[in-house]
Amino acid sequence: MNKNLYYISAIIVVLLTLSILLVIPKSPLAGEKIKARLGLDLQGGTELTYQADLSASSNKINDMDNLKNVFRNRIDTLGVAEPTIQNIGSDKILIELPGVRDINKAIETIGQTYELVFMVESTAEDGGVQLQDYYEDYTLPNYWKPSDLTGRNLVPSKTDVTFNNSQNSISSEPVVSITFDNAGKDKFANLTKENVGKQIAITLDNKIVTAPRVESSINDGKAVITGSKDVEEAQKLAKRLKEGALPIQAKLIGQRNIGASLGSDSLKYSIVAAIIGFISLAIFMISYYKFPGLLATLALIIYTIISIAIFKLIPVTLSLAGIAGFILSVGMALDANVLIFERTREELRFGKSSSLAIKDGFLRAWPSIRDSNLSSIITCIILYYFGSGPVRGFALTLAIGIAVSMFTAITVTRTFIMLLSNVKKGKLVHV
Repeated sequence: MNKNLYYISAIIVVLLTLSILLVIPKSPLAGEKIKARLGLDLQGGTELTYQADLSASSNKINDMDNLKNVFRNRIDTLGVAEPTIQNIGSDKILIELPGVRDINKAIETIGQTYELVFMVESTAEDGGVQLQDYYEDYTLPNYWKPSDLTGRNLVPSKTDVTFNNSQNSISSEPVVSITFDNAGKDKFANLTKENVGKQIAITLDNKIVTAPRVESSINDGKAVITGSKDVEEAQKLAKRLKEGALPIQAKLIGQRNIGASLGSDSLKYSIVAAIIGFISLAIFMISYYKFPGLLATLALIIYTIISIAIFKLIPVTLSLAGIAGFILSVGMALDANVLIFERTREELRFGKSSSLAIKDGFLRAWPSIRDSNLSSIITCIILYYFGSGPVRGFALTLAIGIAVSMFTAITVTRTFIMLLSNVKKGKLVHV
């Protein structure tokens, strides 16, 4: 028998073993790090839709991206595992919060008015506490007082990372350059003049982003913030400043809540439906194609294990629509086997030997399998790119399933038949 057949068999065994280790819970390979991600409809949670007012925006795409970052930073404070934040159209953002129990708190945290504020050190006359009483911990309350300078006075397009070439340093230092509008220019000049040698805290959502020290009065409305350890840290700071200077606001226009019990029931029924569908397909294949149908069923089991392993590895957020796409791909995987078996039957009717019939059957079935699956994958790409939420989940799981089915149908099923057929004696498992 061809040695390549043994090599292919070994590859299939290794791939199947790795996939099993990824699929089973608490496996030595995956452990607790790789878990299946379930969507809202399978574990419960909240779906929120926000609409942004872009009337004052000069760069809508950039401002929407920054708004998503603002939402993401706020969601992180809620401790939500693996939230979904995506654009819908040009002015809407969809947020999925799986597993959230306190819905009102989530809405309050995400939807609060965000503003970047420049704050100065309080004095005894302001009723604040002196710096020495805080042991240099400037983040504690009552030490800072807000000024009239806010992120609305920043020019987002001129907030960026540059490099400060100092004569005292060998390499250039990454700094964040900021520029104020005309009103902010005068405010910033007065602020720096009155606070030379002191720190000015820049806060976003009442959290300090940075607190640079004023070295001198700045009258031209331009400044640089030093102290970043590297370019990445400077870029992160510039990003936060741009978020605070957003000229847009967003309002909640849609909300959908799914209870945990409903999600659990949906998951249970989905699994039952998948099992029933798999058993039905297996019965059909075995009853009609006999032993080759059994081999195709075994290949289908391998296909299922590999697909689930990929879902966990990417990871793919499974929703009801996603499971529907996966179940549909199972049927398409069997379509490929049906084409192969029918083509092999035709070759046998022409009087060809078993080995030649198997070879030509797979060879002649491949163009049809390839073209139909590629057209389906192209459709999935279009659905994923232009769709949202459940549509994207359906498209992604279907595309992955189709790709894996092409491998299992052409490689796994063919290998099984070749291994279990006595090619040298001219015998072939009945097709």
